[in-house]
Parts: sequence; C-alpha cells; structure tokens
Amino acid sequence: MSAVIREPAVAGGFYPADPKQLRADVKSYLSPRAEAISAIGCIAPHAGYMYSGQVAGAVFSRLKIPDCCVVLCPNHTGRGRPLAIMKEGEWRTPLGAVPIDAGLAKKLIEAFPALDQDSAAHQLEHAIEVELPFLQVCHPEVKFVPIAIGTGQLLILRQLGESIADVLRRENDRVLIIASSDMNHYEDDATTRVKDRKAIDEILALDPPRLYETVINESISMCGFGPAVTMLTAAKQLGAQKAELVEYATSGDVSGDRQMVVGYAGIVVY
Repeated sequence: MSAVIREPAVAGGFYPADPKQLRADVKSYLSPRAEAISAIGCIAPHAGYMYSGQVAGAVFSRLKIPDCCVVLCPNHTGRGRPLAIMKEGEWRTPLGAVPIDAGLAKKLIEAFPALDQDSAAHQLEHAIEVELPFLQVCHPEVKFVPIAIGTGQLLILRQLGESIADVLRRENDRVLIIASSDMNHYEDDATTRVKDRKAIDEILALDPPRLYETVINESISMCGFGPAVTMLTAAKQLGAQKAELVEYATSGDVSGDRQMVVGYAGIVVY
C-alpha cells in the first residue's frame, strides 16, 4: 500500500509557492531576539502570511519546537468527518515533506475512538498547512499529527483534550499542541479588538469552559475555538500554569481597512 501524500492546497495563495521566497518570508517573521521556551501548547493564526505572518512568527519564535507536534485546526470546508485525523503518510509544502507520526496517531485513536482516519477533511483545509513552513524552518526534522475539528460540542472538545493529555503524559519526549485559529471575523476593527480581548482573557486565565461560553455568548466568530478549547483542556491536564499573549494584530494593521477586519492572536501556554 502506497503512503498517503497530502499535497499543498494553498501554496501560491496563502503563502509563496517558491521555496526560496517561502523560506525567506518565514525567516523574516521569526525573531532571533525572542527567548524560546518549552511550552505545552500554543495558539497561532492561519491567514495569508501577508496578514498574520507577523503574529505566527512571534509565536513560533517564542517556542522550542520539539520533535513532534499535534496540530489541531477547525474544519473550514465542511468536508469529511467531524473529528478527522490522518494516521500515516506525509504532508508536502514547497519546503519539502513533513511526516505524520504514525505511532502517536495510533495511540490517540486508541485513546479517543471518535477520531476517524479521514484524509478528505484535510485535503483542501488550509489551517494546518500554513503552520507547517514555520515548523519546517524552526525544526527541519519535525513530525506531526493533524486533527481537524468540525464539532462545537463542549463535551466532545473536553473529552478529546483529556484523551490527548492522557496519551502525551505517557510519551518520553515533549509534544507541543498547536491550536490553529484566527480570532473575530469581518467586523470593524474597534469591535473586533473588544471581542477578541474577551476571548483572550479567558485563554490567559486557562479556562476552557469560560472561553467556550464567551465565544458563544458574545458572538465572537473565532473559527478555531474548538481547537483552542481542546488544547487548553489538554494543557491544563499536563500541568500548564500560565499563558502569555506574545502578539495581537488585525488585518487592518496591514490593509489599512478598519471597517471589516480579522483578528489574530499569538499565545503560548506553559
């Protein structure tokens, strides 16, 4: 049986398709001055690099990237299963291939059988793909496990987070949990900043249920709130004590259009 290869879906759109240009762009967003820490989890944005690259770069500059990462993302396309994992193969970007950690993926499926092996949910989904070039530049030998979350049910998000923590607790090496998410979408800049601050405050308080409630009650269109709730749940189980906002911006900071923006928050949890 041939290995499952996931080809890039948004190269040349969200980020450059040319390897030299892509590497140069990623390096331009990374800060060599940042003191890197061994975090448990993080939230990183997934928009086009022109808009969110600076925030993503601030996050990845702050992290010591381990040999393996679990990367959680929302399902923007509606394709595939509600909890979709790929358990083997590799994802390609213009910088080369990133292998899936098949051993870790198998353990996660065994711990949480609601995870379905499903490549269809990932085929056209951009939210994990745009994180990979940052991981490749920071740690060229990195492996990962991709999980797309297409459900907003708090109980399932919590159970998934607890199961991820149970598995990672037994791993010999540290594994970073990355939640890929943008913040509020398509309102004016001032409204977006107020809404995003409410969600960010709950993340910084390490309070997944309150984050969930705030996103729902305040109508915050944070696409990756499911991955964020799952990551925070797992991180708390793994002993997280603190979360740090390393950078925040909106698309208006780049485009100059303050009437309709998307918010981006970069947060590390340790």
